[in-house]
Amino acid sequence: MKFFIDTADVGEIRELAQTGLVDGVTTNPSLIAKSGRPMAEVIREICEVVDGPVSAEVTATDFETMLKEGHYLAAIASNVAVKVPLTVDGLKTCKALSDEGTQVNVTLCFSAAQALLAAKAGATFVSPFVGRLDDIGADGMELIEDIVQIYGVYDFPTEVLVASVRGPNHVVQAAKMGAGVATLPPSVLRQMYNHPLTDKGLAAFLADWKKTGQSIL
Repeated sequence: MKFFIDTADVGEIRELAQTGLVDGVTTNPSLIAKSGRPMAEVIREICEVVDGPVSAEVTATDFETMLKEGHYLAAIASNVAVKVPLTVDGLKTCKALSDEGTQVNVTLCFSAAQALLAAKAGATFVSPFVGRLDDIGADGMELIEDIVQIYGVYDFPTEVLVASVRGPNHVVQAAKMGAGVATLPPSVLRQMYNHPLTDKGLAAFLADWKKTGQSIL
């Protein structure tokens, strides 16, 4: 499973990229707004830090303007994946851009039917929002299972990019289901490698080693 980081904070991305665990980055207009910086500048800088796909989202809602924005964003760097919403105009834009060889991330997916349309339109990634479904009493992980099954039956190349991840359990469940990618807030990635028993065990090992009076170097 590939891990993308869901943030526009370049400092966070640089730090986490040093772990070797970051395969890409996803951004959206809200995250860009939090950065307080020009969008193109932020995306360009992220693309210099991360070799994998960096999702940059259009803000238009009509096909013609979405396509223009998509061309502009794709020209920022070769690893930009243009992010479009799962609407009719978004799917038209996805088809046009993917036919040109541009990576496209179709976002705000909340049903298996929508995911099927995204794959048919040539999406590189489809982003189902599991946390937001959980928030309204639905089962976000059930959606992931349905999409993975459908894509497997028809051998669609579109990758399931699990989004709106709220904790490590979402990631583990998605991995068990065969989802190809999860995009994580930095806090969730850190939660994945932190465990109190690891800390306790390390403290015990170090205490025992100190008693020996030895030094490896």
